[in-house]
Amino acid sequence: MSNLFHTSSELGRRGFMSRIAKTALGVGVGAPFINPALAATLPKTDKKLIFLYMAGGMSHLDTFDPHPGTEEAGPVKAINTNVDGIQLSEFFPHTAKQMDKLAIIRSMYSTQGAHGQGNYLMHTGYDPRGSIVHPTLGSWSMLHQGKINQALPGNIVIAPGSDYPYAGFLPPELGAVPIGDASKGLQYSKRPGWVNEKQYHDQLELASVFDRTFREKYQQRSIGAYEKFYQEAVTLMESKDLTAFDINKESAETKALYGTKSKFGQGCLLARRLIEHGVRCVEVTKGGWDSHAEMPEEKARDLDRALAALMQDLQDRGLLESTIVVVATEFGRNPNIKPDSLGRDHWAKAFSTIIGGGGIKTGQVIGSTDRGHEVTSDKVLVPDLHATIGTMMNMPIKKVIMSESGRPFNVGYKGQPVQALI
Repeated sequence: MSNLFHTSSELGRRGFMSRIAKTALGVGVGAPFINPALAATLPKTDKKLIFLYMAGGMSHLDTFDPHPGTEEAGPVKAINTNVDGIQLSEFFPHTAKQMDKLAIIRSMYSTQGAHGQGNYLMHTGYDPRGSIVHPTLGSWSMLHQGKINQALPGNIVIAPGSDYPYAGFLPPELGAVPIGDASKGLQYSKRPGWVNEKQYHDQLELASVFDRTFREKYQQRSIGAYEKFYQEAVTLMESKDLTAFDINKESAETKALYGTKSKFGQGCLLARRLIEHGVRCVEVTKGGWDSHAEMPEEKARDLDRALAALMQDLQDRGLLESTIVVVATEFGRNPNIKPDSLGRDHWAKAFSTIIGGGGIKTGQVIGSTDRGHEVTSDKVLVPDLHATIGTMMNMPIKKVIMSESGRPFNVGYKGQPVQALI
């Protein structure tokens, strides 16, 4: 503990608090909070979002846009699905049985072909711009719609990358709460066993007394953020809904459906539990798709099992109509396969996204490519995807929000919703 406070003096009190808040519950400091009056006017909707992010650039030819029998396909074959005329890569036999619940956008196009910029664009709908950090879809949803279950965080990300944008310029309370390992749930969220409830609250009250002079002297938003972090943490610790984070409450059979040994699969299972308990937005990241020197079969089969289990599970529990599920990546892979390794390099001119649930028109394919090289019909830009998701979640996507620097922003920038999906 002494080392912790020694560190705080080196960082400065504000920097120390910012790091503690972000680490513990995904809360940053330095931006304004939601006005309570605004919160009372938020539209009442139960639409939720599960965003499955394939970090590294998922190959479209080896997953959702197969071109069997062509040089570009290499050895990968295509299989039929439960929707006539729609085929997937042979690595997706489980998802093929759920195709009626999903739609494929095969005509995605990105302006960014590098990982950092592509990742940022897919998460925010905006190209990187100087010092401005833009919000994720989850943070926009928190701003426009608020929480569903007030006891739980409304926005959660499982296994995020180090460059995850969180709330961007929006209030830090809207940023996603990070969870590193789905099997461990939300760590450090229970009262220590050696402290009883009275002692615990006495200690919190004492800490508040110690900080009172500091708060009164420095009435800054950062101090308010730190105090709010403690309030929300205590509320969560005392909530019966904390069990939502514990996938060990699930049966061995259910865990096996998602892939017992799959961190991503268990992340998808946790996402379902969180959605079921009233968390509005959950993202699950699956890394390792930067396959320059190998065929991504193992990663594809892992995604296949988890995605199929998630879609069936959501339907069986009556959650699919209120939950949008998206499988996205920063860009695709080069159609010109490397004959020596079966790997592919970066390719931003054409790639695929999966979307379903939440009232989306499914069992269809949007757009097409010329054997994976170029979009040949119905091009969909990344901001268009954001505008589509925002529209289906009933967000006011064109409502302008001013950043602290006085610049106007909205959900999906200039993107237009894909009407065929709505």
